[in-house]
Amino acid sequence: MSHVRQEEQTQTTPQRQEAPATAMPPLAAALLVFAASGAVLILENIAVRLVAPYIGINLQVNSAVIGTALASIALGTWIGGRVADRVPPRAVIGWMLMLGGVTTLLVLPVVRAVGGVVNGTSPVAVITLAGLAIIIPAALLSTVTPLVVKLQLHDLYRTGSIVGRLSSIGTLGGILATFVTGFVLVASLRTSVILLALGILLVVGGLVCHLLLRGRSATPATAAFTVFGVIATGLTVAAPQACDVETTYACAKIEALKGEPSVRVLKSSNAEISHVDVKDPTHLTMGYVQAIVAASDLVNPGGRLDGFHIGGGGMTVPTYLERTRPAGDQLVYEIDNGLIQLAKDRLEFKESDRLDVVTGDGRQGLQRQPAESRDLVVGDAFGSHSPPWHLTTAETARHVQRVLKPGGIYALNMIDFPPADFARSEAATLRSVFKNVVLISYDAILDGKDGGNVVAVASDHPIDTKALQRRVSARDTTGQLKVADEHRTARYAKGAQVLTDDHAPVDQLITVPLRYW
Repeated sequence: MSHVRQEEQTQTTPQRQEAPATAMPPLAAALLVFAASGAVLILENIAVRLVAPYIGINLQVNSAVIGTALASIALGTWIGGRVADRVPPRAVIGWMLMLGGVTTLLVLPVVRAVGGVVNGTSPVAVITLAGLAIIIPAALLSTVTPLVVKLQLHDLYRTGSIVGRLSSIGTLGGILATFVTGFVLVASLRTSVILLALGILLVVGGLVCHLLLRGRSATPATAAFTVFGVIATGLTVAAPQACDVETTYACAKIEALKGEPSVRVLKSSNAEISHVDVKDPTHLTMGYVQAIVAASDLVNPGGRLDGFHIGGGGMTVPTYLERTRPAGDQLVYEIDNGLIQLAKDRLEFKESDRLDVVTGDGRQGLQRQPAESRDLVVGDAFGSHSPPWHLTTAETARHVQRVLKPGGIYALNMIDFPPADFARSEAATLRSVFKNVVLISYDAILDGKDGGNVVAVASDHPIDTKALQRRVSARDTTGQLKVADEHRTARYAKGAQVLTDDHAPVDQLITVPLRYW
């Protein structure tokens, strides 16, 4: 009886086996999985910046890139598993890395070529560019993990530990790549350089893996593939630059304004954000800037004005106030240090003892200000077509209210298009905090027939709308800017959602017209 039991146990208990000759050294397998998974996450992080010049940066873009990356990983893992069951993994691992490298090199020229055609914020444009930026190279690189796992599964007794170890190593590679890309690479290198270096490393690494795993010298196929990789590298290098400067948050470009040789136009991620007259900073050409400055004229006219600016861009408004209100001081919080440096290098911007710029988040900077310390707060911060949501809420408006001196004004720039759900919600939000709110824009925009900039002027002190209209008309070069009094503003905001820290779906509320699709 004991003999039978021993025999049954021998038949049912998996036996440990030595690694066959086809398995890789554990360290080499771990490095392959770590590197391939890390490369996928580098691509995912870079994809957001790569598509920003054409479709901006907002929740939908981030969601599209993340979703596409996850779909690529799922597709690549499935394909890799299928291939591993049909082809010896040693024969294809190197090829997958090389193909991933070549397609990574082709991402930049392809996105820049297509981006000029489908630029906009429609779902089709967003998903198309996100897919072009990541899906093919990420899917190819995601095949590596199941191929390596199959190669290492030499002992049925240790299947779980092998799969678990390699999966965790791949996850660690992705985590490290995410942190390195976000905190080091993006801050130090252009997107094109990162993609170029990643693609070359993958091609070279794949070639080395292929030769080592196959145990033979280069073949005509690998030589031809190397030539193809060189061509792809050339296309990446020769791809047209979408911007003059890649900052941490934006793709910035400066152009001359037609008919105004001394005026420079600053664009961020394809959105026009500032006009700066490099010879005369007090010359204002944008309607919404004229409206903000006209609102500032209501506060202590001709006297001291202390301003706090959320968002700087080309520094048009703070520079104007520094020049025209010499007794006051202006404090700017601009989160993008690259834009600050660009304004200094290309737009003749200079700080002074009365004009200080801090690199940081505007809301955090606002919270640090003493109560009743500012005559004017200007909100003009945007990420492409929409403002950061946390700057739009009632809680932010209350911080502004706390910081304003008695009689102080909050001037907030908004951009929206019919049905203007965001602009209407922002007006309703300000009305829920401040005692008095009026709007400045064009009749067609205020009536919901067109879209563009709307400047909200909020204060706990009564706003003299007639005096404001006179000052707006005196500055408005078109003669069409109108001040909507509180009754018209109330109708504009009627029924709109009040935005809060708990619920502020800004990207969903903003409407982008078809001409931007």
